[in-house]
Amino acid sequence: MKKAYFCTITFLFASLALADRPQKVNSAYLQFNRPQFHFTPSTGWMGDPSGLVYENGWYHLFYWGHAVSHDLVRWERWPRALRSGRSVGVMSGSAVVDWNNTSGFGKDGKPPMVAIYSGLHKTTRRQTQDIAYSNDGGRTWTKYAGNPVIDLGLTEFRDPQVFWYEPARHWIMVVSLAAETKVSFYASNDLKHWGHLSEFGPAGATGGVWECPDLFMLPVEGNPKNMKWVLKVDVQPTGGQYFVGDFDGTNFSCDHTLLDQLESSPDDAGNVVFADFEGDDYGAWITTGHAFGKGPAHGMLAGQNAVLGFRGSGFVNSFHGGDDSQGTLTSPEFTLANPYIRFLIGGGYKPQKACINLLVDGQVVRTETGRDMEALRWANWDVREFMGRPARIQIVDHATGGWGHINVDQITFSDRPVKLDEREKAHWIDYGDDFYATRSWHGLPDPDLRRVWLAWMGNWRYATDIPTVPWKGMQSIPRELGLSKDSLGRIYLTQQPVRELKSLRTRHWERPAGLVGPANQNLSRDGIRGNALEIVADFECGDASEFGFKVRQGTKEETVIGYDVRNQKMFVDRTRSGRVDFNPSFPARNLAPLMPVQNIIRLHVFVDECSVEVFGNDGRTVISDEIFPDPSSDGLSLYSVGGSARLAKLDVWRLGSIWKK
Repeated sequence: MKKAYFCTITFLFASLALADRPQKVNSAYLQFNRPQFHFTPSTGWMGDPSGLVYENGWYHLFYWGHAVSHDLVRWERWPRALRSGRSVGVMSGSAVVDWNNTSGFGKDGKPPMVAIYSGLHKTTRRQTQDIAYSNDGGRTWTKYAGNPVIDLGLTEFRDPQVFWYEPARHWIMVVSLAAETKVSFYASNDLKHWGHLSEFGPAGATGGVWECPDLFMLPVEGNPKNMKWVLKVDVQPTGGQYFVGDFDGTNFSCDHTLLDQLESSPDDAGNVVFADFEGDDYGAWITTGHAFGKGPAHGMLAGQNAVLGFRGSGFVNSFHGGDDSQGTLTSPEFTLANPYIRFLIGGGYKPQKACINLLVDGQVVRTETGRDMEALRWANWDVREFMGRPARIQIVDHATGGWGHINVDQITFSDRPVKLDEREKAHWIDYGDDFYATRSWHGLPDPDLRRVWLAWMGNWRYATDIPTVPWKGMQSIPRELGLSKDSLGRIYLTQQPVRELKSLRTRHWERPAGLVGPANQNLSRDGIRGNALEIVADFECGDASEFGFKVRQGTKEETVIGYDVRNQKMFVDRTRSGRVDFNPSFPARNLAPLMPVQNIIRLHVFVDECSVEVFGNDGRTVISDEIFPDPSSDGLSLYSVGGSARLAKLDVWRLGSIWKK
């Protein structure tokens, strides 16, 4: 029987700390869905943050546009920094202030700012590491005449991050060997001449190419006498993972207790491999058209991005001739003798057009398509109802245009399905769909001892499709990093919104402790609403199976931020968040592991015009997602499911715009 005190109560308005402050916002930043406290370009595309460096009171943010800030919150746009040339494009990278003028680029006794970036050679698609320098604080740049400074002749070699390594008094570069899911370390005395040190990887999540590595030290639980190194790497199409360990100036070694937590590949014992595509041709399989070529591929084809996740050396790839080529690949007939068929699949999300089909009596009874990813992932068919009947497998490519191809490997008959997880097992930085290409600031003042980063809030599955005009792309709020220990003594990364964001707080509401019952409690009726909010709430789980907030509520739309008690998962559900129809992979319910601390779940939420960022239990777990609601959807509610939760504390602030005139 439920205890008597678990009942729905009506909250009373508690306090109003600050009155609304009228603002005049620059009209260039008042478009539909324009973020009000996240940095966006005024027009055009913005991707990875690059060249994050601090100099003389200025935080620099390159993309390779250029913005500067005194407080990490309010940004001033400066003229574009690095531009692509006719033959070599400018890709992601980092920047440093060369205080000792090791490069010799300094002028009039002043240290230069040096950018280290990947150059894309447009004819060969080769990626190299190049440098440029500035003698006026990053306003204008000169590309080094001796570029490239590192050239391995590779097409997947990018995103250098450089820092000064004091014990050896030289520069260290960490750079991605993207298709090999490795990072490589180099050293230099002058930023021009580099020597190879070592490599790390593959490890953790390897289902997509590795990009945008970063390496830095953090104190464990704030103790400067107990420092650990953190290696971060992003995994396409979105998401970053981290490793905690040691760096001796040459090699990075990950703590084994953290590596041991990572999941191995599926158990293959007792399975029957029907097709692994390891030969030079397709054997008894029949091809039509040109998309599948004369035999299995052994990696990416001409014009294709790196393909990862296939087993062995061969796999089916219908990119022969590009995305517009078409064809089919059909297996010999076989009898279904096992209850499950397992396979690896990647390529385009093209239902019925680029897919793998199971045919029984000539009819398609099961089908699967890709996810607009070159990384192959496991899929299952439950075929118990067809056991004992003859069947064929047909891989189809009738698609054209972007992602008009399919990748398949390791078709296996089994008595059990592969356990399918939305994400590979890894130490993820963020469990949302829109936090990628993270970069940390170089050169923060020593007394601060802070490590701060931000990321591109985007996802390569739908980044070009998002319904924003006249700009596409935004940066996350800056986050301060830390290392803490769990109950078993294992070290984990924490992220907290930088304290400077408090300066945006305007109107404040707080609520007294009380119960949150199954009936939604609409805070909007008390005027607690808005399109740009900061919310901090402590919940006691009670007997509810789920509880949390509904933000950006309207007549037919809402974004749900909640906690699943039984499964101990924090989540963001954006399936009804507004515009979700522009790409099939956008509607999602993203979950993240989160254990209560003394039966408390703390949710620290930032809501902007087109995003939510949720920090669980002081940054132990984070979810960052884009949303595209109607501007009129500004409601806020508390809710619970299956019982009641107790709200121990609630503070809500309306946040002002960083684009004030």
